[in-house]
Amino acid sequence: MPELPEVEVVRRGLDRWVTGRTIAEVEVHHPRAVRRHLEGAEHFVAALTGRTLTAAHRRGKYLWLPVAESDGTPTGQALVAHLGMSGQLLVEKPEEADEVHLRARFRFTDGGRELRFVDQRTFGGLAVEDGAGTGPADVPPRLAHIAIDPLDDAFDVDAFSAALRRRHTEVKRALLDQTLIGGVGNIYADESLWRARLHGARPTDKLTRAQVADLLEGVRDVLGESLEQGGTSFDSLYVDVNGQSGYFSRHLAVYGQLDRPCPRCGTPVRREQFMNRSSYSCPQCQPRPRARRS
Repeated sequence: MPELPEVEVVRRGLDRWVTGRTIAEVEVHHPRAVRRHLEGAEHFVAALTGRTLTAAHRRGKYLWLPVAESDGTPTGQALVAHLGMSGQLLVEKPEEADEVHLRARFRFTDGGRELRFVDQRTFGGLAVEDGAGTGPADVPPRLAHIAIDPLDDAFDVDAFSAALRRRHTEVKRALLDQTLIGGVGNIYADESLWRARLHGARPTDKLTRAQVADLLEGVRDVLGESLEQGGTSFDSLYVDVNGQSGYFSRHLAVYGQLDRPCPRCGTPVRREQFMNRSSYSCPQCQPRPRARRS
């Protein structure tokens, strides 16, 4: 699933190619693409036709574009997008052939490049949400529970540290909790824990302030470096709005590196089961914590 860097790359592309353009026509090719829009596909089309997309914002792994009347008057609504496992928002020339898994299309009054929602596995989706303002802090109500991400200027380091250490859980589970810290998924959790020399099973309430600081530094560094590389692409399912892959997969230290040498100490990387997925770590740099006594 795309995480913060991948979604942020898409947001920047939308802001460049879509912001300020007025929608002339909306096509919904698959009902699952708009299943989160509870009023149905026809209402979704009517809510956007003739409206202008004024910006592109992100909270965690979600995108939203506030909607205005054609004269620029805000409507208080926003087009909300979640990419799921394989969703793509592509900006294509109208003459380009349709993608095999095209789920929705947006044509614009200027006749230029159109916006297409492509989703092979149909886990992603689009919806028009009420209660959205025009700024990045004016989050649609459905996204209000998602925490600010660590690259946001408004991220409160002290509050995060205190909240993390109050939790009675494993540190990797906490990193994946979008109500605590936004945008971090399995890949970047493993990479951040490696940088902080912490095993994912380490109890959060046993972390020292210094360990939390190291962890947060690792999270910020790995997210920032991935963003510079355009995100992480393992296959063709994640691309930016122009269909380009990200290159951070070439710089991963442990994720997906089973039996390869740890870049820091040379010990073969291990893989462990975690919440129906895999966790990768270095046995030497990230020793598993001792079991708690009952």
